[in-house]
Amino acid sequence: MLHGRETEQARIDDLITGARAGRSGALVLRGEPGIGKSALLDYAAAQGIPTVRSAGIESEAELPFAALHLLVRPGMELVRQLPPRQRDALEAAFGLGDGTPADRMLIGLAVLTLLAEEAAEGPLLCLIDDAHWLDRATAEALLFAARRLDAEGVVMLFATRPGPDDFPAPGLAELALSGLRPDAAAALLDAGGANLSPTARYRLLTESGGNPLALLELPSVIGAGADGNPLPLTQRLQLAFHGRVARLPAATRTVLLVAAAAGAEDLAPVLRAAASFGAGLADLQPAQDAGLVGTDGQVLTWRHPLLRAAVYQGSPLTERLAAHRALADALDDADAADLRAWHLACAATGPDEQAADALERSAARARRRNGFHGAVAAYDRAAALSVDVPARTRRLVLAAEIATEAGLTEQAARLADRAAAQPVGDTFESRLQLVRAQAEFARGTTGSAHRRLMAAAITARADDPSAAARILSRAVHTAWYLGPTELDEVAEVLATLRLDENDPITPIMRYLTTAVAGRRAIAPGTADSREVDLLTTARQARAAGADSPADLVQLCGSGLVVGQDEQVGELAEDLLGEAREQGRIALLAPLLFFRSEAQLFGGVPGESRVGAEEGVRIAADIGQAHWVSQLSAFLAYLAALRGDEESCRVHAERAVDEEFGGAGSVGASWAHAARAMAALGTGRLEQAHAEFDQLSIEPARHQVVGLRTLVDRIEVAVRLGAFDRAREALERLTDWSEQAGQAWIAALVARGRALLADGASAEAHFAAALTANRPFDEARTRLLYGEWLRRDKRKVDARTQLEQALEVFDRLDAQPWSARARAELGALGVGVDAATGSGALSALTPQESQIVRLAAQGLSNREIAARLFLSHRTVGHHLYKAYPKLGVVSRAELSALDLAP
Repeated sequence: MLHGRETEQARIDDLITGARAGRSGALVLRGEPGIGKSALLDYAAAQGIPTVRSAGIESEAELPFAALHLLVRPGMELVRQLPPRQRDALEAAFGLGDGTPADRMLIGLAVLTLLAEEAAEGPLLCLIDDAHWLDRATAEALLFAARRLDAEGVVMLFATRPGPDDFPAPGLAELALSGLRPDAAAALLDAGGANLSPTARYRLLTESGGNPLALLELPSVIGAGADGNPLPLTQRLQLAFHGRVARLPAATRTVLLVAAAAGAEDLAPVLRAAASFGAGLADLQPAQDAGLVGTDGQVLTWRHPLLRAAVYQGSPLTERLAAHRALADALDDADAADLRAWHLACAATGPDEQAADALERSAARARRRNGFHGAVAAYDRAAALSVDVPARTRRLVLAAEIATEAGLTEQAARLADRAAAQPVGDTFESRLQLVRAQAEFARGTTGSAHRRLMAAAITARADDPSAAARILSRAVHTAWYLGPTELDEVAEVLATLRLDENDPITPIMRYLTTAVAGRRAIAPGTADSREVDLLTTARQARAAGADSPADLVQLCGSGLVVGQDEQVGELAEDLLGEAREQGRIALLAPLLFFRSEAQLFGGVPGESRVGAEEGVRIAADIGQAHWVSQLSAFLAYLAALRGDEESCRVHAERAVDEEFGGAGSVGASWAHAARAMAALGTGRLEQAHAEFDQLSIEPARHQVVGLRTLVDRIEVAVRLGAFDRAREALERLTDWSEQAGQAWIAALVARGRALLADGASAEAHFAAALTANRPFDEARTRLLYGEWLRRDKRKVDARTQLEQALEVFDRLDAQPWSARARAELGALGVGVDAATGSGALSALTPQESQIVRLAAQGLSNREIAARLFLSHRTVGHHLYKAYPKLGVVSRAELSALDLAP
């Protein structure tokens, strides 16, 4: 019976009731040791629904997927039914297959699918105790799954310590546990049957702070005559446990120490190790009789995790070292190689090449299983145990590089600093510079990151020009956020590289060189982007053996700079398919961003929004702050086009949050553009002008958004009478058009010229501007043309242009521009009803729209789930909600609908 936990029990009851009705939920219980978290998990387990459990184990906190295997083990038969990519990823994570390394999100998706499968016949309860001791790989996989629970009937409960740094769980509901109320604490104490004097009883109720475990365990200590000096609660609890352990026979204490050092439940290696000290299974009986542990001869369970900690910490150091050494000797089979390596490390008292070598091999295995955090820890510890300097340096560099790949940028920087303190050659020097540069870029110190990248490229170019080229491709990225000086610097170093024509990076570098040169807006004499073709470049690189999609991502960003939007959209779509198929989830956010930009510029903002929202979710999930900022700002821009100023404000503020670098964040330029378009759409021209001015300053001036908004700046400047500013923007737009050679940019130039011209000249320019065949741009031109015709008293011609513009604005849900077109038509005496939505998908949420279109293409629920990182039951739930909105009753009827964007 639980005392004083009615509120907490009610929260758990609500979750379980929802699970029985097919709804999912997750809750994090946070509280100090002994506060009753485990008791609440036990209460949940007693509610009569199928339950799977796992727990973090301190000694296994660096072993990738150790705790996940414990949770998944009861459903291992279902693993074989997962989609192939997910099955292979999970089996590789557990060391059960030969699969290639999988991205951590793919493993998280496999866990989500597996839980949905286990809940197919009814609700499922997942209990995870001591989440602060979960290995990071398990924690990431479980949190990924928990954040995507929806309609599976799965409840996940996590129990962890109070500090959010111990188990960060953004996006999940949390419940903080405090001490029991005085009446509940007294009831629990009395229920324990403690025979305490009134003074001792009062002292315990006062000093326990309502901690249930203290109320149960401390009576025996107080009864034994412990002095009255106040102790921190955790120390009091350890004293209580240690006092009970100290009374056990020596052989029993030995077995308990070995078990505490082992951490795992498996009793066999514990007994093999204990045998070297002359202890065995029979010696556990006194501990069982005392209620400290339980065992069936196969596994050993502790009554409470603190008991294991008290046994371990209360033992002399020499005995702990001996226990680890004995465990390392006992773990002699291949499946236990990782555990053996860590026990060897724990037993070491100084440099130990045997332990270091074992840990290095363990790190390599962890990396192959996508256990980035475990690999970093193993390489780091191996470096500390290394006997010679070159081995120590190599291991630190490897740890730093993998930490960067895992997104552990601060840890990567510290590891790089430690490695740099060792003698390093040019090869290691360039690799360390790259690590430091990536860490600095993640922190927002872009200038320092760029300088490091350039230094690394210069160091590497003589001996390894291919490696230098790949570093420079990243320098192109950092330079784009700094300005023309830095881009010129990249171009100069690129020009000095002597790459083999057969090197797969060569066509990529050729294209990037053109894009960097072309950004100058593109001054006469610079490289002409018409001479290079994005898709041809991609084909050449792939044919030469490029790492696709990783090597090709930067092509998409550069393709937007030179105006090859349709090709960018096609290439990004191809690369997205490859990234999903290969499980390379880290590439999805940038690819979704580039594809969304191409879709917006091509006139399908609704599709653009779907991809951008998916991208920002993924970026937030895996800690890609850069892309959270970029995509948030881009979503703000899309909201501005829809006239949703509140969403625009929220997304723009997120993009420039101090977490991402504030006003200097990578998303700042798009945020300025978003606020400018929101102001332009509602006629706040001075505000729009001020925001657009921010895009005329480097580095935004030469970025994609700076170029794409030139035509909007012309419109605002003309309407404010700032003709010199308008002509300056038109000159830059004209230069860009001539360099890029794209018809749609030439059409924007014609629109700008029309706004600055009069009479027949203006009309000719308007006519030329209607040739771009880009829906939104063409509608914007028709609106401006219609306004010009109305002012010229040509009402019939004006009405034709305005009605055509209004139809497109309504279809694209560009409400501010629809309102403006209606107002112009009203001025002509033409009444137009408000739009009621256009197209079959207009009534759906972005996620419903995405799922419906994939279903209409013939993809199964499981295929859609794998593509969108959802469970198949959640996909089915969204389809069930979408059918009535579409007026269909089955999947078969979807194919008859017009689901075009």
